[in-house]
Amino acid sequence: MLLRTEQERREAELLAPWAAKAAQTRGRERAITPCEIRTEFQRDRDRILHCKSFRRLKHKTQMFLSPEGDHYRTRLTHTLEVSQIARTITRALNLNEDLAEAIALGHDLGHTPFGHSGERALRKVMPNGFEHNEQSLRVVDFIERDGEGLNLTWEVRDGIAHHSGPVEPQTLEGKAVHLADRIAYINHDIDDAMRAGMLRQEDLPQNCLVILGKTHGQRINTMILDIIRHSGGREAVEMSPRIGKATDELRSFMFKEVYHRSIDPAQEARAEHVMIALYQHFAAHPEALPGEMQARIGRFDLSCVVGDYVAGMTDRFAVRTYADLYIPTAWHVLDSE
Repeated sequence: MLLRTEQERREAELLAPWAAKAAQTRGRERAITPCEIRTEFQRDRDRILHCKSFRRLKHKTQMFLSPEGDHYRTRLTHTLEVSQIARTITRALNLNEDLAEAIALGHDLGHTPFGHSGERALRKVMPNGFEHNEQSLRVVDFIERDGEGLNLTWEVRDGIAHHSGPVEPQTLEGKAVHLADRIAYINHDIDDAMRAGMLRQEDLPQNCLVILGKTHGQRINTMILDIIRHSGGREAVEMSPRIGKATDELRSFMFKEVYHRSIDPAQEARAEHVMIALYQHFAAHPEALPGEMQARIGRFDLSCVVGDYVAGMTDRFAVRTYADLYIPTAWHVLDSE
């Protein structure tokens, strides 16, 4: 049997000097008895994998709202792609793969239904705004396990909180997830945008394709290999200037041509309307919130509790809740005939 202490010994002996070691974690908010078999980062991975918020990712939009087709990404498939890329990078650089996997699996738990449309809507109506990385941290700290939170290690929480935005994670494993997230969403969003007819191969910036590759697989391979080659033997996880510049240019192209456009502006407007209506309804009628959410009022501002509830919905649950609140029952019957 491979016990936790043996795994910790292997980490100390085999991982790079600058890799995070589970035995040297900064710890948890609430101390717990060590597991006989798993390291602390492995326990965090399992806590995230088995939580309800993780399961709901399969019914949350990644980029396209209600896509017609089985091959479009969801938040769950995106999360798994990020995890795979991060694990490949950290394994090759002799970093802590378990820590990277835990961060990657938890990094998008706070995303709203309806993708960026939902996030924009909550940002408009919540008094203190809304950022999905901050919400992901709220999910693991306060929302899961009926308000007790998952009580994760400091290193995993740091990676989740800073996987996007101006502040970098403080561990190299967190930086690997940050880059893996970028690699994943740039490339799979190109793939999905082409499937949806928003982009053609010839629309992509050709100077970037010459450097990164013309196919989905070639670009991902180029980016990952570049990080490994450029960072190997150093206390760093980063792209070379050449590949980094081409990646940034491709990302800027996607923001201009895809993220700031819409395949269906009317549908995105309806999604924002649904989110705003749900938030305003439960803010005005907190007694309509589920009992476990009502119990948090007082511990947190009402706006935060309502935001937690609405942000945690899946796309289909948000639509169903809106319909129950605002659409007459007879219309439901007619619609189903």
